[in-house]
Amino acid sequence: MLFKQQAWLRQKLLVLGSLAVGSLLYLVARVGSLDRLQPICPIEGRLGGARSQAEFPLRALQFKRGLLHEFRKGNASKEQVRLHDLVQQLPKAIIIGVRKGGTRALLEMLNLHPAVVKASQEIHFFDNDENYGKGIEWYRKKMPFSYPQQITIEKSPAYFITEEVPERIYKMNSSIKLLIIVREPTTRAISDYTQVLEGKERKNKTYYKFEKLAIDPNTCEVNTKYKAVRTSIYTKHLERWLKYFPIEQFHVVDGDRLITEPLPELQLVEKFLNLPPRISQYNLYFNATRGFYCLRFNIIFNKCLAGSKGRIHPEVDPSVITKLRKFFHPFNQKFYQITGRTLNWP
Repeated sequence: MLFKQQAWLRQKLLVLGSLAVGSLLYLVARVGSLDRLQPICPIEGRLGGARSQAEFPLRALQFKRGLLHEFRKGNASKEQVRLHDLVQQLPKAIIIGVRKGGTRALLEMLNLHPAVVKASQEIHFFDNDENYGKGIEWYRKKMPFSYPQQITIEKSPAYFITEEVPERIYKMNSSIKLLIIVREPTTRAISDYTQVLEGKERKNKTYYKFEKLAIDPNTCEVNTKYKAVRTSIYTKHLERWLKYFPIEQFHVVDGDRLITEPLPELQLVEKFLNLPPRISQYNLYFNATRGFYCLRFNIIFNKCLAGSKGRIHPEVDPSVITKLRKFFHPFNQKFYQITGRTLNWP
């Protein structure tokens, strides 16, 4: 009799334990998304076509992120793809630049939104003649699996400064949304130099000081042949894009503000892409050790950008910085005028 009572008690405890674990998992999933997700939410279809009135379940998309991750790793059969109604879509928005402006940070932060799926790698389809020659279906196959209601975003910073790219993207989709993230031009140029310098040092190679590259030693003027300087003349590159796309299809992201106050910048992008507001302060937390914001997808999963982000810049002669800022100033003013966004650059 005692043996039967003990067996019955063990069975009850096992059932109660299973219920407790199930409840805990439910709470974890719910707390991780409740404050920023609603069960059903309309998506305005301004992206790349007529306005869509269809509703789609953002919470369901959030729940299925893990499944999409497995498919991105290649762990999916054709039957699974068909069963889950997954597709590889051409991007409806592209982060076209600017190099060292914060393109990776912007892409990762936008990926917090359950209606966004990102291409993890820079594909370099439109700026690379060999890749472009492989055709649009090759490009599509490089995109991640997604649900039809989601939008795919890719980023390749070289697009912004490459002459052939605007026409090539226009031929693919003339109504695509284009994101440009910029930083104060002199800071961006120094950051560009720092990345190249680090690469040289890893290979035990020497490299010129920034001052020698940025200033022409013969004229003592700003060296516009130096690529890091040329890239920071944003208005020159933008004017080439405006031959194909109206300014309404561009959104300028303040890369300096994205570092210090990311949420307002992300909310502006959500509005531009016609996405329902789902990224909140809950999703962003400041990491004092790294010195910038990290991402919180839910109560379990969070992510910081790679350690290579936020490199320490070398000291640069203040007179060179002053000369560069004076040089960039008229170009900056024109950039503000064209885009309708004034940035707090010296």
